Amino acid sequence: MSVSKRGLLTAGAAFATLMGLGFSTQGGIQASIANSQPHQQAPHLLAQKLQNLTIVFPSRADSTDLQTKADAVGAFLSKELGIQVTAQIGDDTAAVEALRANRADVAFLSSRPALKAEQLANSRLYLAEVRDNYSGKYTYDSVFVVSNNSPLKTRNSPKGTLEQLRGKKIAFTSPTSGSGFIFPVSELVKQGFVPNRDRLDGFFGQVSYGGNYSKALQAVLRGQAEVATVSEYALYSPYITPEEKSKLRVLYKISGVPAHGIAIDDDVPTADRAKIINALLKLNQPANNQLLRNLYNSTELVRVNHNSHLAPVRDALKRVGIEP
Repeated sequence: MSVSKRGLLTAGAAFATLMGLGFSTQGGIQASIANSQPHQQAPHLLAQKLQNLTIVFPSRADSTDLQTKADAVGAFLSKELGIQVTAQIGDDTAAVEALRANRADVAFLSSRPALKAEQLANSRLYLAEVRDNYSGKYTYDSVFVVSNNSPLKTRNSPKGTLEQLRGKKIAFTSPTSGSGFIFPVSELVKQGFVPNRDRLDGFFGQVSYGGNYSKALQAVLRGQAEVATVSEYALYSPYITPEEKSKLRVLYKISGVPAHGIAIDDDVPTADRAKIINALLKLNQPANNQLLRNLYNSTELVRVNHNSHLAPVRDALKRVGIEP
């Protein structure tokens, strides 16, 4: 464990250049890592007791003034652990690279970056976030959304509902978004409508990408697309207004998308890892809970098994023809 893991994380683009890796604003990976160096540990330091802790808090579309809020969590954890805790802000790319290079010990990550952190840094998720607007507590839905006046209707079977999309204009979130692309396309492959992610134009009349949740939904609101794919929580502020939400409805949903979680690097000693997890779980207590809610609107942290929590995204990636 490096005694000093200071220094602000540079913009994600710098790491993307170095690693051949990028992430969408929704937490998806834009490009696979090529010729990456294996995770390098510092053997001479592993026996030392953890003296400080660096946590990366990725920016998200629904987070504001994140550095101040992350610093407050860092101060709380510092008091609980009795060591200096430094909070750093960066995108998911920077978070994965910081774990790989031993510049950080802990990172809040969405599911696809968590898989990449496992691959490059042998980091694992130990906790997942719970939100009030998650249907499955620590999983949520990927949804196909249409306008209220759309002739498309929810049928009594997945195949019957999705068959109506043949020849239609669709706005995916981005080609790297889990709930806005990977899970919807995985479902289309599962139902036999497309063979993989590269053959979408054989089913849809037009395929476009909004770039983020808000823009994908705006494409439907403006009549530029007949259906959009997003996360279920994108149907609320700050992504769209209540008035805009009233003009939309969910046509079809895919449950079980893994919630964002907290990954810990493998070179954190086991005993220290347990202390970090227990300290983070104290954010669930009423006296401390507002610190957690301020970060990403999460209400609770829960323990998860890394492999089982991320299994749905592994399966979806495989089905659509993308390497994890």
